[in-house]
Amino acid sequence: MPESSAAIDVEQLVREFRKGPRAVDGIDLTVSPGEIYGFLGPNGAGKSTTVLMLTTLLPPTSGRARVGGFDVVHQGSQVRAAIGAALQEAALDPILTGREHVMLQATLQGIAKAGRKARADALLERVGLTEAADRRVGGYSGGMKRRLDLALALVHSPRILFLDEPTTGLDPQSRSALWEEVARLAHDEGMTVFLTTQYLEEADVLADRVGIIDRGRIVAEGTPAQLKAEIGSPSVEILPVDAGAGDALAQLLAGFGAPTRNGRGSVTVQLPDGEAQLAGVVRALDQADLHVASLQLHQPSLDDVFLAKTGRKLEGAAEQEPDEQQAPARRGRGRDGG
Repeated sequence: MPESSAAIDVEQLVREFRKGPRAVDGIDLTVSPGEIYGFLGPNGAGKSTTVLMLTTLLPPTSGRARVGGFDVVHQGSQVRAAIGAALQEAALDPILTGREHVMLQATLQGIAKAGRKARADALLERVGLTEAADRRVGGYSGGMKRRLDLALALVHSPRILFLDEPTTGLDPQSRSALWEEVARLAHDEGMTVFLTTQYLEEADVLADRVGIIDRGRIVAEGTPAQLKAEIGSPSVEILPVDAGAGDALAQLLAGFGAPTRNGRGSVTVQLPDGEAQLAGVVRALDQADLHVASLQLHQPSLDDVFLAKTGRKLEGAAEQEPDEQQAPARRGRGRDGG
């Protein structure tokens, strides 16, 4: 029987490759049942390596991980029975149709013959592929393949779903549709979702909690709101109509905090008490008869958090992960890896 009530429980997990640094360097994390956990970081951070270990496709060098209450090293078959996984590369046969893929997966998962067609129809409808169900997958768009891959991961109704950068390369409409389905799975069906992403908006919109990983280590963890609150309050940026009014504007805003100037002529000041101070700023501008060309309120973002924790922006970090070069090509949706 499972020993832990957590859906995912990781202690000091390490993965070293023979050539190169540690891809995962002693991480700890816990994911509760029904939670969407966003694993955020740039390419090369260790996200995919972590997922491969948690889905039993790559053995840890050291440390411990339990998924669904089962040890990923010693109880791999039980782990695979509890999880679904849609990894970065969809293992789809271009000759088969979408329906044939789902029916085959249902057979491999041991679903009774009488229930396979109904299950396939329900899943294809859920991911918006009913009309394309009998077309060969070789003619599917990237978004359609991603949605089919999600359907395949859900065939056996897993308790825990791993999604490794599921929206990379998708158009905004396909991305939004996948977000809606992931949110529904967690909030309506109680499924635990472990989502890796390098998209700030994706983590902010979907995740109940976020773990930020960089160079194999978790550098921050919490709800998106908690992480953003840690690094500071909102700021207001004001551009005066009169380019020569910058000094007067900075002096006025000094009453709210330490103003900063930039080359565009605008002045920015943090609001320690939050958005409530914005009304006072507007009143002060009006009383001083300072005319404003634009006024923008900036909330702290997850990119600000990443910058504060690592000293660099998330975007643009594009080193290849070691697991992309050396990890096995197998995937693990079901009981024994299929």
